[in-house]
Amino acid sequence: MEIVQGIVIGFQVAFQPINLLYCFLGVFIGTLVGVLPGLGPAAAIALLLPSTFALSPVASIIMLAGIYYGAMYGGSTTSILVNIPGEAASVVTCLDGHAMARQGRAGPALGIAAFGSFIAGTFSIVALTLLAPLLVKVTLSFGPPEYFALMVLGTTLVTYFTQGSMVKAIIMALVGVLLGSVGVDSISGRYRFTFGIQTLMDGVGLVPVIMGLFGISEVLLNLERLASQHAVYAAPTGGLLPNREDWRRSAIPIVRGSLLGFFLGILPGAGAIIASLAAYATEKRFSKHPEQFGQGAIEGVAGPEAANNAAAGGAFIPLLTLGIPANPVMAILLGALMIHGLQPGPLLMQRAPDLFWGTIASMYIGNAMLLVLNLPLIGIWTRLLRVPYALLFPFILLFCLIGSYSVSNNVGDGIVMWVFGVVGYLLRKFDYEAAPLILAMVIGPMMEEALRQSLILSAGNFAIFVERPISAGFILAAALLFVLPLFTRRSDVAKV
Repeated sequence: MEIVQGIVIGFQVAFQPINLLYCFLGVFIGTLVGVLPGLGPAAAIALLLPSTFALSPVASIIMLAGIYYGAMYGGSTTSILVNIPGEAASVVTCLDGHAMARQGRAGPALGIAAFGSFIAGTFSIVALTLLAPLLVKVTLSFGPPEYFALMVLGTTLVTYFTQGSMVKAIIMALVGVLLGSVGVDSISGRYRFTFGIQTLMDGVGLVPVIMGLFGISEVLLNLERLASQHAVYAAPTGGLLPNREDWRRSAIPIVRGSLLGFFLGILPGAGAIIASLAAYATEKRFSKHPEQFGQGAIEGVAGPEAANNAAAGGAFIPLLTLGIPANPVMAILLGALMIHGLQPGPLLMQRAPDLFWGTIASMYIGNAMLLVLNLPLIGIWTRLLRVPYALLFPFILLFCLIGSYSVSNNVGDGIVMWVFGVVGYLLRKFDYEAAPLILAMVIGPMMEEALRQSLILSAGNFAIFVERPISAGFILAAALLFVLPLFTRRSDVAKV
């Protein structure tokens, strides 16, 4: 009964004209942020935060939240059309989405991304509404050992991202862990691997690295084969909506991605990036034809896109109920709430029911707005495929530079982006994949911090990881995932 009353209050707040206006502005800006390469929701929300000071707390949070989950929708567009993730969580969509575009199937790829995002987003909002009290208890049972074990499980997924050599994938993962350790040591407060360079004191920025590895390297590769690129981009894109076979192949991945993404989104530190990576690995593992992944498998678009949108909804649970930001965007929203005199946590529902339930109700409305905004505009974005690449790549470089610079207004981040652009070009020439590096770079710092906190709690006793049931379960699952491919490959060799 309490939930029903809360939903009624929420829709009364969300349907107020001023709140509807800011909900629309939020999802519209979020879609644009997701579509434009290099401009992520964290940068956009940080830039627009001062503009919300004159608004009511409810209107400002509704708009800022709309930017976040709206960017998850729009992020797939440039991933599919030009192989550049419009938002960091859409990195995985590049692998099969762009391959589909090269095959003239950009329309179905964009369509399944939009429908999968809507289904997953709606699911996550319903789950957020109904399961918040139970999920809060689950999250509270997680300590540093559980988080470390979860990150170990995440790193084992790297073995499923390699299209070729597993050794190369592991090398890239180790490089990612090293990059993630640059900057301030969160335990001791000392600088590591900065070499006196001020830009590196805050760590190697994830956005510049992603823009370099995926954006700049793509431009360099296409400059190398400019003639063939014109042929690809002039190819017909086919129907803009998925056909019956596309839906048959995508239905289960959307369901799996929604469930996986939502529960990973709840966990502080996991977030939409890890959710999309995990969803891709899961679909590749369950597929009867894993060799098709990376070559234009629509499941490789449906699963990750559902996962990152579901994770966006799940991330609001620890923020609104515990006051814990699950990712950098939630940290900015936490600051926005505090600026408006509100303290997120268990008492927020009682002290500000209009904001708590109004934000949740606005997500239902915003999700419907996004579907209406995205599907009619798919044809416009698809026309980018017919733009000569010589005209398109200067704008791609411009957006990448804007995205890298706007995160912290640091020219050094632009230099980092160019360095990783050249590195990414060389890696792709020698068949090294960037996805394992990104995964390890995100997970590495969190895993190290959780490991050291766990050892501080146990006075250096590693048994803490197997004495606690949840962490022991994660470690066991990681061990099985790591060993299983070895047996699979041995059986394949035996058959030969």
